[in-house]
Amino acid sequence: MNLKSGTYYWPTTFPDAPSYPSLDEDVNCDVVIVGGGSSGAQCAYYLADTQLDVAVIEKHKIGHGSTSSNTAFIQYSGEKLFTDLINTFGQPYIGKHLELCRQAINDIEEASKLAEIDCEFLRRDSLYFASYHEDIKRLKEEYALLKKHDFELEFLTAADIESRYPFRKDAAIYSYNDAEINPFKYTHGLLDYAAKKGVSVFENTEMNGHFYDKERDRVTIRTKLGKVIHAKRVIYCAGYEGIDIKKEKKASFVSTYTVTTNPVEDLSAWYKRNLIWETARPYVYMRTTADNRIIIGGLDEDTIYAEDRDSKLMNKKDKLINEFNKLFPDIHVKPDYYLTAFYGGTIDGLPIIGIYDDHPNSYFLFGFGDNGTVYSQILSKLVVEEIVTGKSEDLPYYLQDRPLLK
Repeated sequence: MNLKSGTYYWPTTFPDAPSYPSLDEDVNCDVVIVGGGSSGAQCAYYLADTQLDVAVIEKHKIGHGSTSSNTAFIQYSGEKLFTDLINTFGQPYIGKHLELCRQAINDIEEASKLAEIDCEFLRRDSLYFASYHEDIKRLKEEYALLKKHDFELEFLTAADIESRYPFRKDAAIYSYNDAEINPFKYTHGLLDYAAKKGVSVFENTEMNGHFYDKERDRVTIRTKLGKVIHAKRVIYCAGYEGIDIKKEKKASFVSTYTVTTNPVEDLSAWYKRNLIWETARPYVYMRTTADNRIIIGGLDEDTIYAEDRDSKLMNKKDKLINEFNKLFPDIHVKPDYYLTAFYGGTIDGLPIIGIYDDHPNSYFLFGFGDNGTVYSQILSKLVVEEIVTGKSEDLPYYLQDRPLLK
């Protein structure tokens, strides 16, 4: 799968990232993680403090897949409103999902502190504004629901927004205790933590085939260089490329665009440098970075063809800068990095843990969605819990055949 094209900011923030050898001998282990991006690193982090023998394989370099294009908004809210999710799944179901999202953000913060590599985790508030007047009613309903579940937030009027920002919008939800992170450093931070605990990490080690050995109750993975891994359990953390291994009917894809600007000397006009996004579809979102750049993303296109996606990049780059200028006319920016990438979601709005009859002893982590780092933290924790203890009470909420309960 041709995941992305353009220029990438995150790897430049950590030019001396740790490197790992390629696999040069056959391996027997308890768990093998296929994929060295953020979700693979999150699984490795949770497995690091168990007594299990664990290996991670990555076909290229650690963190250079979709992780390098991840804008890393750390939020509990996503593109699909929780009020809409309740219509599909029911309130108890989504209440549990909300609880797990909130805990995942805390878990990401804790993991960032444990890692020896600075992941640039920082708590940020979020502004989710009404792009159109008719969106106010739905925003108020979402606000009431989140308040009911004890989330800390405010409902801002047009006057409230105008008093804080250099732009005017009719209404917004202002949420506390979201966050931002450097996803490239986070991935390396977690894998460095895991490696120092005994997890084996292999770069430039591409899976070239896999099969289940029923007699020995284990999975055998063959690599492109001819080496073999025998494992009792496999966690596929190949991101969007996981769909090439196992098709999942609930997954859906669009193309998205991102600009990272030059460093900005004065960001005082940006209230608390909070995360900003909107109700419009397709929407635009923006955040700042540790070195005072601005990441602007969105303007998604309903295409899954790489050539079509890539042909729009230059035009989308200019449009994203223009959208930022509408909100912050006195902050002058230029695009230093810009990219386009496939972006995966699910048709029902929840991420997926795939457990399939034709892939015994295997888990597929599809942490798809606009807050994928949070989703992957949830899924990683639940899968590891199931592997270690034999049962995870909350894992069924995210199975691909989850019930639609009301």
